[in-house]
Amino acid sequence: MNNNRREFLKKGLLGVSATALIPGVIKGSPVASSIAAAPADLPSRVLGRTGIKAPLISLGASGAINRDFIKGAYNSGIKLFFSATYYGEGNNEIIVGEALKELPRDSFVVATAVPCNELDNRTGMLNDKFSARAYMEKAEGSLRRFGLDHIDIILFPYAAKRETVCNEDILRTMEQLRQQGKVRFTGIASHNGTEEALDAAVSTGIYDIAMISYNFRIENREALDAAIARATASGMAIVAMKTTAGVFRNKSGPGINSDAALKWALQNVNISTIVSGMTTSEQIQKNLAMIRNLKMTEEEMSDLKTALAFSDTGLFCQQCGQCLSQCPASLDIPTIMRGYMYAYGYRNLRQARNTLAAAGLETGSCADCTSCIVKCRSGFDVRAKIQDIKRLTEVPEDLLLS
Repeated sequence: MNNNRREFLKKGLLGVSATALIPGVIKGSPVASSIAAAPADLPSRVLGRTGIKAPLISLGASGAINRDFIKGAYNSGIKLFFSATYYGEGNNEIIVGEALKELPRDSFVVATAVPCNELDNRTGMLNDKFSARAYMEKAEGSLRRFGLDHIDIILFPYAAKRETVCNEDILRTMEQLRQQGKVRFTGIASHNGTEEALDAAVSTGIYDIAMISYNFRIENREALDAAIARATASGMAIVAMKTTAGVFRNKSGPGINSDAALKWALQNVNISTIVSGMTTSEQIQKNLAMIRNLKMTEEEMSDLKTALAFSDTGLFCQQCGQCLSQCPASLDIPTIMRGYMYAYGYRNLRQARNTLAAAGLETGSCADCTSCIVKCRSGFDVRAKIQDIKRLTEVPEDLLLS
């Protein structure tokens, strides 16, 4: 995107004053550069140009169905809460908002991912039915569900292709949300094509934050680390997700040393915070203890080497997309593999079910193929995993556990 076009978007279409364009300013009032009441002994990093100084661990709220748990996480020191419109069909945003709304508004940060139905996960491209107005309405719907005066961070998820990240309708909508005081900061979330997505986000000058998959199993670490460094040098903050690479080595265990996996990610000083899908107070306390000492022990390093050398291929899909052109049924295999990981790794059946629905997986998928010709780069038995996980599509919604 050229500089003239970027400035046009930044100045906006609403005729607002220049003050409203300064990150961290809403309705004319400065926002604190750090989160109030964060425990002083919790190691923190600044989220890029947002100026927010936050603990190294944040809560991915997809599995949280209890308001008291959210408030307990806050009282323990967690100050960043990440939700999404597709968590519990919007109910998760309601739970998070209700748990936090009586607390001082400058003492926590809420973020949510707002997708659009017009994005093809297989290609990473928007189709011609995309409507900026409809996307604005979805974002406004999130704000209503939170019940707060504003959302701190809005993320455009499944970002992969430059054309999508730089889409002027999306950029214009993000700027309008910020100018209207509905959102403080904007960003992307990326599961695949991350290097391209990060470089594209930097080129716009619009996005403040990127949430990306980052763990000890990634195959393209050198290229990804370089893209992360370029993004942080531009002022963007990097938030890491999928840091435990699926939690388990396979669907029945044994588990991966989570402290070792999380510490590994945080060795990269360009990672501002980790989003962890914690669901118990014990997990919260364990992770808070972990970030107080990031030095990896010999045992932890050995545990990760063992996990990498394990003969099973694990639960973490590299999301490389090489399988897509091989499948005669044109299944969205990378998204299905994420659903498999959510079910067997994170034990979050609702998120798994929603992910499978987004991939268009049906009970009959793979039924017409007597054998699978897809050769996964990571060694996944694609057909076996799909045959296994597609049973989840038959389970009644009211029987699913969060």
